[in-house]
Amino acid sequence: MSIRLFPEKTHFDFMGNRWVGFGLSIVLTLFSLGIMFTKGLNLGIDFTGGILMEIHTEKPLELASMREVLNHQGFGEISLQNTGNASDIMIRIQVSKDDEQSKVTAKVKDVLATQTTAENPIDYRKIDYVGPTVGQELIQAGVWAVLSSFAAIMLYVWFRFEWQYGVGAILALIHDSIMIIGFFAVTRFEFGLTAIAAILTIVGYSINDSVVIYDRIRENMRRFKKMEVFELLNVSVNETLSRTILTSTTTLLASLALAIFGGEVIRGFSCAMVFGVVIGTYSSIYISAPALMYLNIRPQAAAEPKAA
Repeated sequence: MSIRLFPEKTHFDFMGNRWVGFGLSIVLTLFSLGIMFTKGLNLGIDFTGGILMEIHTEKPLELASMREVLNHQGFGEISLQNTGNASDIMIRIQVSKDDEQSKVTAKVKDVLATQTTAENPIDYRKIDYVGPTVGQELIQAGVWAVLSSFAAIMLYVWFRFEWQYGVGAILALIHDSIMIIGFFAVTRFEFGLTAIAAILTIVGYSINDSVVIYDRIRENMRRFKKMEVFELLNVSVNETLSRTILTSTTTLLASLALAIFGGEVIRGFSCAMVFGVVIGTYSSIYISAPALMYLNIRPQAAAEPKAA
């Protein structure tokens, strides 16, 4: 005997409450854009250029004193944080175009040497250099990656269903992307290549959820040719609700595990995933599906399957 966590049939009036969803989305979108344009993003060295060092000591070092000493040396913006435990430290240093990174690195090593003893030496496990020019190229590559994914997804949904579905899907994905960028602006997590990866991952999750609902909408349009679009969308979303909740819950649990136990290195990515799963599920129900009501979708258009 199988156990049902959710009722087999639900009758929530999602379409009747669509204006609540639209209003909430508009408020969150404006808030996210406002934070982005006022506070900006905490760009990582992937985009700004700089030096990334990972060091290890047998005995933990005091971050506050290290930060104070390094700041007094006239380096660029410096960020220090523990990664995993108190003995592992990640140091990020933003440098100007005129600074030679190898000389800055050597100077940082000299300064750090004064903070340790022979019994507690520093092990330099990783030193990465990213130039300002490379950072700009990475920004452009990240933007093109997101835009290309949008275009490919829209074409896929358009050819699989109808053009109205493609427009609805893109509206939801734009909404999700703005929410994720706003999340990074509010939380001040570092926005680098891992943030781009988080956006693309959430885009993939969100479109998968939307396609499942769209598939049920198309099936119901063939079954109920005389049903009003408003009612048909409600029925379709309710019929896929159990699957949507189960999928989002399992994905959310995995993301929460990463956020709690994954450590500082992927903390921004994993927290963005937790937020993105919630937003992606919400947009599938309250953005991509209701959008079809305003795109002149007709049950008669789905009466016959498309030719292969």
